[in-house]
Amino acid sequence: MKRTTWIKRLSAAALAIGLITASMLTAPWDAGSNKVLADEQVRSVYTNEMIPAAQASQRPIAIMMPTDKKAQPSYGIGNAKVLYEIMEEGEISRQMAIIDDWQGLSRIGNIRSCRDYYISIATEWDPILVHFGGVFYMADRITAPDINNLSGTNEYGTGGDRPGSGYFFRTTDRKAPHNAYINGEGITNACNALGYSLSTRPEYYNTNHFRFAEGVNSLEQYPGAIPGNVIDLSNIFTYTKSYFTYNPETGLYAKNIHGGPQTDGLTGAQLTFANVIIQNTKWSKRDAKGYLAFQTIDSTGDGYYFTRGRGIHITWKKTSDYSPTRYYDDNGNEIQLNTGKTYIGVAQEGRGILNS
Repeated sequence: MKRTTWIKRLSAAALAIGLITASMLTAPWDAGSNKVLADEQVRSVYTNEMIPAAQASQRPIAIMMPTDKKAQPSYGIGNAKVLYEIMEEGEISRQMAIIDDWQGLSRIGNIRSCRDYYISIATEWDPILVHFGGVFYMADRITAPDINNLSGTNEYGTGGDRPGSGYFFRTTDRKAPHNAYINGEGITNACNALGYSLSTRPEYYNTNHFRFAEGVNSLEQYPGAIPGNVIDLSNIFTYTKSYFTYNPETGLYAKNIHGGPQTDGLTGAQLTFANVIIQNTKWSKRDAKGYLAFQTIDSTGDGYYFTRGRGIHITWKKTSDYSPTRYYDDNGNEIQLNTGKTYIGVAQEGRGILNS
């Protein structure tokens, strides 16, 4: 009798353990603690891909990276879920990489200086802005209390603090200014020292950003769609002559720069994107040094959206620093991006693309 009772108790315990395990696999929340379970997966606001819930709550970095030929390749740029490219003075463009999974990267950069028009774009992601100085036109904005930035030198060129500068490092494989870097551990330590939140700030962060398609958006619903197998940006970015080639086998666009593949120095892999947006933007030249101004907050801009080997004309709107930029088709409907990474080329109005 005792042996039978022991077996019954053991069977009951096993059943209880099985039920608990099953509930952990199916329930996204622990009812007792009301905390997200470690294995919960959610949709990324950047790519629509499934990612760990813990990752989704982490603030991204917005890091300034060069397009100079001598500075290639950049390290960690392949982790950018959204990559911006905008012209600067001297007919050379610069890139801003929005990276959400930066924590484990051993080398990120190289890192270059910022401009004020990048800040108004970056803020819509509420990132930690990582840069190596800047210009005096950004002095008022970069020092505002809502901006969390790390800078390897004076944050606006002619003055300002050097927040987190001790966590940057230089390498000997390149000459300055192309050899300044940071890593994930350095960003974490710098933010902790400066009191920056490493979690998304609810008062600023907007999870309602891109609108993603359910399934695949081939743009076949647009009779006026244009060919988009090759997207030539050499009229927009005259120094790098950036262009994209569509691969129908992967459904992705491969990015090329200076006549060859643009790669990540950490992996050697070429940069690829599911979505390519060209955002025509009002601009002006500020001074004799050639510093530019871009009207990145506007409601009347137009451009193009390319995906799956096709393209359509679009308009875009951004109403404030922290509001997401919205993109609409010619029928007034918000465009539906395909799941994956997005490249956004902020073009000087009047400089057109070449596509085929």
